[in-house]
Amino acid sequence: MSFRLAATFALAFVPGIAAGQEASVTDPGKLTFERVYASPALDGPSPRGLKLSPDGRFVTLVRNRESDRERYDLWGYDRQGGEWRMLVDSEKLGAGRELSEAEKMQRERLRIANLKGVVDYQWSPDGTVLLVPLDGDLHLARLDGTSQQLTDTPEGELNPSLSETGAFVSFVRDRRLWVGRLGAAPAPVTPEEGELVTWGEAEFVAQEEMDRHTGYWWAPGDRRIAVARVDEAPVGVVTRTAIGATGTRTFEQRYPVAGSANADVQLFVLDPDGGNRVKVDLGPNADIYLARADWAPDGSALYVQRIDRGQTTLDMLKVDPATGRSELLFSEKATEGHWINLTDNYRFLRDGSLIWWSERSGYGHLYRFANGQWTPLTQGEWVVTKLDGVDQSRGRVFFTATRDDLLALQGYALDLRRPERVERLTDLAFDNAVQMDRSGQALIVTRSSDKQPKQVYLADAAGQRLAWILENAVTGDHPYAPYLAGHRSPTYGTIPAEDGTPLHWSMITPEMEPGKRYPVFFDHYGGPHSREVSREWKGALPQAIVAAGYIYFQIDNRGSDYRGVAFEKPLYRAMGGVEVTDQKRGGEYLKTLPFVDPDKIALFGWSYGGYMTLKQLQADPGFYAAGVAVAPVTKWDLYDTFYTERYMGTPQADAAAYETSAVLPYTGRIADPLLLIHGMADDNVVFENTSELMSRLQAEAVPFELMLYPGFGHSISGGRTREHLYETAFRFFASHGVTPPE
Repeated sequence: MSFRLAATFALAFVPGIAAGQEASVTDPGKLTFERVYASPALDGPSPRGLKLSPDGRFVTLVRNRESDRERYDLWGYDRQGGEWRMLVDSEKLGAGRELSEAEKMQRERLRIANLKGVVDYQWSPDGTVLLVPLDGDLHLARLDGTSQQLTDTPEGELNPSLSETGAFVSFVRDRRLWVGRLGAAPAPVTPEEGELVTWGEAEFVAQEEMDRHTGYWWAPGDRRIAVARVDEAPVGVVTRTAIGATGTRTFEQRYPVAGSANADVQLFVLDPDGGNRVKVDLGPNADIYLARADWAPDGSALYVQRIDRGQTTLDMLKVDPATGRSELLFSEKATEGHWINLTDNYRFLRDGSLIWWSERSGYGHLYRFANGQWTPLTQGEWVVTKLDGVDQSRGRVFFTATRDDLLALQGYALDLRRPERVERLTDLAFDNAVQMDRSGQALIVTRSSDKQPKQVYLADAAGQRLAWILENAVTGDHPYAPYLAGHRSPTYGTIPAEDGTPLHWSMITPEMEPGKRYPVFFDHYGGPHSREVSREWKGALPQAIVAAGYIYFQIDNRGSDYRGVAFEKPLYRAMGGVEVTDQKRGGEYLKTLPFVDPDKIALFGWSYGGYMTLKQLQADPGFYAAGVAVAPVTKWDLYDTFYTERYMGTPQADAAAYETSAVLPYTGRIADPLLLIHGMADDNVVFENTSELMSRLQAEAVPFELMLYPGFGHSISGGRTREHLYETAFRFFASHGVTPPE
């Protein structure tokens, strides 16, 4: 079938981009983990990288295949011709070459390690070609489906980019920045300085924790390039073993554990040929973080965000690109007992002003900084979650926020001249994400609800839908259609924390029989910068859990996102405390419900959630029936500087907080059934977290069960691995009596 699309442009997906029918025929009926992770995806198509061409004529995206949910191809839609076409067939164009270790690590940072084919691309400024990385090489894709290969080397090209005018292509290879005119052979423009120095590449903590995945920035007009130089010599070495199915590789990874030295990061500005290089003055203290770098719209200045090691002060520096001299434009200070939350929610405007996101009021809001003065644009006890775009010609600012519903984000617009007049642009029945073209003329809205998988549409600046990009209606031969009759919608509510703060929860129940009590799959994360309870589509996994006869439950504890500073700051120097208490409040509430079996509440958590599983079992032996901890942090001084020190300080200065938050000293308190799961090539939460816990549990004679995944990193995904993981978890539950009623 073809998905139904709005008639405005007579859109229609070609058959190759529609969902297949095979699964609907072969596995109707009860939803299983096998089907959840099979192809085609039950959510329907999963487009990534949605973009508008510079002139707004074309919509492009990368989309997974119906026959292989992990392989992505590049597609384009011509709004004038009303036609979709595949621009890059990843199997035909790709060389099938194995990615470099550096690119594998970058993909792990982006949580796309399992994806194949085209995972990223960039439009040229004139809208005629697209730069496409594929299998470690670079290609130029044209709108007629033809392409030109730019590189063909055994080494990978990291962070590829077109310059601001599109005249140059640049990338990182062999730890150096390479630049070349489009169509000509590129050459290195930074020096070769050995194995520990890289130019143009983001350091580990920038990729993993700062959401900064590049280390160079082109100036307008291609006049200059700002390039980070990273020296990892000060960083301690962690011997990381990547234990695979048929062998083991050992990596001497430079990993800055909490309280240890970070990489030495410097910033330079140079010409496209590498000449006229000047060093940027980042201040007298070298122990800082280079958080963001942006050029003024006219290229007259480079703006650099510098954050201190303790992450309580962010300085905006204005840099002269000719000399590297800097001046302090302004500083952002965290409130007492809190930290600075980095963000991409800012925009430098042509008139010299700045739209800036800040939590100075206690809630994340937008401000305008002009002529040294601050003007609030939004205010209230709600949070702006994203700055979507700015139409500078009309003075309109577009943003996403919790203004109407904490659990369902909406898109809004305001006028810079009358910012109090906020206009909602999206439908309250859905949770929405918005992105815009650079000029702020059109919106791409991605929305979903707890009953509707993700839909994508193109809208005008007033929010009026012009065309479906992906309607994704669960009808006909949509992969989820056979399971729609058994779909169970969540219920939502709040319970008070110990201090009376309302905590939001969601619950999905199976079809229950009167008088029977049901087990609970208590899913949690618990860490900062997360929102688990929402009205968005949760995918087929919770439905498969419910279909197996379990109640699916989540609760957002204090410390989680979108509730403001006061809600978040209880984690300050106190991880493993208030989150554990608040999650237990959810468990206590569950035990009051007549349809819940109070002896069959099982925990499941991944990463920080795995840490939470362990802390909850230690805090309240006998309260939970069992716990699964996937890739758990077990000792915070094993984790990286930027993340850990933001909340916990350093092990040297805050030893008591680290001791209280740790898992390892309290292994003997675990009395309930425990299943540990870890990828044996994890370079984020390194395997030592679990291996040391195993050793402690054994020394304390504490029984536990174990499932390890050779060759897999933090995400443990690819092929049927996720299916195996969840089947393992539920076999573990069943072996300990956490089963549905007869």
